[in-house]
Amino acid sequence: MSIPPPPGPQQPQGPYQPPAAGGPQYPHYPQPQYPQGPYGPQPPYPSPYQPWGQGHVPYVLPAPVNGLAIASLVLGLLCCLPGVGLVLGVIALIQIRRRGERGRAMAVVGSVFSGIGLAVWVLLLATGGAAEFWEGVKEGASETSSLSLSTGDCFDTPGDSLTGDLVTDVTRVPCEDAHDGEVFATYDLKGAEYPGDDASGGSADHRCYALEDTYAFDLWAVPDDVAVYYFTPSEDSWSTGDRSVVCAFGSAAEGEKLTGSYRAQVGAFTPEQVSYLRAAHILNVALDTAPDTDYIEDDLPGNKAWAGRVATALGKQSAMLRSGKWSADTERPVLALAADLDKARTEWARAAKAPDVDTFYAHYDKGYKLIDPHRAVTVRDALGLSVDPPAYDDGGQGAGSEGGGSGMQV
Repeated sequence: MSIPPPPGPQQPQGPYQPPAAGGPQYPHYPQPQYPQGPYGPQPPYPSPYQPWGQGHVPYVLPAPVNGLAIASLVLGLLCCLPGVGLVLGVIALIQIRRRGERGRAMAVVGSVFSGIGLAVWVLLLATGGAAEFWEGVKEGASETSSLSLSTGDCFDTPGDSLTGDLVTDVTRVPCEDAHDGEVFATYDLKGAEYPGDDASGGSADHRCYALEDTYAFDLWAVPDDVAVYYFTPSEDSWSTGDRSVVCAFGSAAEGEKLTGSYRAQVGAFTPEQVSYLRAAHILNVALDTAPDTDYIEDDLPGNKAWAGRVATALGKQSAMLRSGKWSADTERPVLALAADLDKARTEWARAAKAPDVDTFYAHYDKGYKLIDPHRAVTVRDALGLSVDPPAYDDGGQGAGSEGGGSGMQV
């Protein structure tokens, strides 16, 4: 019977190689399996870092430049808004210190230049230099002389002429010296868009004639060789803000000059003369609103509306004459003129309601004869006013447009 060997140390489980004869015996452990690398099996190396994901910036960005510092520098160098540039520069310095932004040098330079510019503007305003500077800018920007002329100015033009498509420059001269023109009125055109040469000229055509006696007061005292001219904005000057229309007296003869002023103050007339001239002014304004047409039939509705305005003015003129305080020498001719004006008003009112052109002409002709300027000679003689009726005037010529207007003054 065989006896089993005594128990020895516990052997590991698993495959093993048989021991070599006469040598020690060692347990055999299984070899680990590594992933295949480019150079054979390669054990993994654990890393404590995660790979960069998309959007990660591996470097530090420089601090941004403060936007207000840039604005302050630009405004300071241009000197267009020095006060704003100074304020923006101060705010920029505060923000740069608080936020750690760049642009400190720009903010400082902008503030300094803005401060200098602001000081210059204050000095100009205090000495009146700003107003003179702006007038110079306007005169240089405008292609017409309208921006540089005011009521009462006497002036000369290049070539000693008030006619032509464009007057580009004028020179003020004393009215007692020989001159080309004398400004008797100015007014502004309305609207944002340029109205065009025809529209602006048409406006001046009516308005200037209606404003004559606000300056001369008695148009019968203005010689027949004196005509009305006007300057209107050009399309280029309109874009710079020019809206002024200038109405001026000038010689009716080409190349001739005026001497002295035709301006007349109300204080130069007696109370009776003032009352009569103010009444006459009402009718003169209405007459100068006639449509710009060659024939009645070209615009019958417009001429009917005009006849209505004339009829209204005749009623007001007659009422003013009847209510005035007249001396014994003037009362009779004044009341006789008022009676003619009442008859004229009736005819003009009928023309305003005419159903056709022929009917309009019938009443228009009668009404026009009743306001003939010669009918006012007796009254004017009694009042001590000029008795030479103005010649019928088709109007002077404006810069770029022909003049017009009824020319009838009573």
